[in-house]
Amino acid sequence: MNSIGGYFGLEIKPCDGHYHKDALCLHSARMGFEYILLARQYAKVYLPYYTCAALLEPIQKLNVAVEFYHINKHFEPVDLPVLQEKEAFVYTNYFGLKQPVVRQLAQQYGDQLIVDNAQAFFDPALHGIDTFYSSRKFFGVADGCYLYCDKQLDIEFPQAVSCDRMAHLLKQMDMGTEAGYEDFKLNEKALAHQPIMRMSLLTENLLNAIDYALIMEKRRHNYQKLDHVLRQHNQLNLTCSDDAVPMVYPFLPKECTGLKKKLIENKIFVATYWPNVMDWCNEDKWEYQLAQNTCFLPVDQRYGNREMEWMIELILKQIK
Repeated sequence: MNSIGGYFGLEIKPCDGHYHKDALCLHSARMGFEYILLARQYAKVYLPYYTCAALLEPIQKLNVAVEFYHINKHFEPVDLPVLQEKEAFVYTNYFGLKQPVVRQLAQQYGDQLIVDNAQAFFDPALHGIDTFYSSRKFFGVADGCYLYCDKQLDIEFPQAVSCDRMAHLLKQMDMGTEAGYEDFKLNEKALAHQPIMRMSLLTENLLNAIDYALIMEKRRHNYQKLDHVLRQHNQLNLTCSDDAVPMVYPFLPKECTGLKKKLIENKIFVATYWPNVMDWCNEDKWEYQLAQNTCFLPVDQRYGNREMEWMIELILKQIK
């Protein structure tokens, strides 16, 4: 029995519950990856150079060998390895736009494929393919991971607590994004080097209250609006299919124009995916150019036609 009376709490209206209803709910995506490595007892994984450094944390923690591979301009792996026993191939479903590649790799590697869907929250996990997701890349939560893995660990993991890492979200609502940025960075650091935990009750309740259908529609619409104008100026050719839900619009100008700096000066905050790539690769590598020069334009549910048109106007002025 919970306590009765006292002060009021947040009133969060539930919608349809978890989007990934059959998944294991964990605290962070890297914990989902660690769970897979533990459950499968992998001795070696193949990892793309173009991915988040956070994936190295569980690899190093569990003393798993790692070999990096390159991707081409279509974000597809180059020189696919022949996997031995206790080896896995990790593929990042880039920007929620590469599900066809996931299907191809699943046919080749079967249950030795691990899909990193941190950037592809709405893409379904394929049957028998270990897949993990990140909630905070798509929604206003501090943490959260969904995991699909047929191999279950017989371990009772503790439940995470998120209330002390919500400052950046609350400050953003009251004072704007810049006001909460330092707290955001602190939250990112706090997720590192933690044991595997279950998703917090706070995060679970927040995720249960999201209108996912509306978000999917808005993201697709915003992506298509940007692509209709910017496609001819973009080195990248990433099609958003009817069933895809993009995380961002990746825009790599055909000529390097200092566009990323200009966008940030105009309070259009574009992330770098990922700074570690420029340490892992030489400047002549494709992945280095992606990390250094690509502008990942926001297309998420906070925005509509007005914001898309403002970005288009600013970009066209800069690149022409």
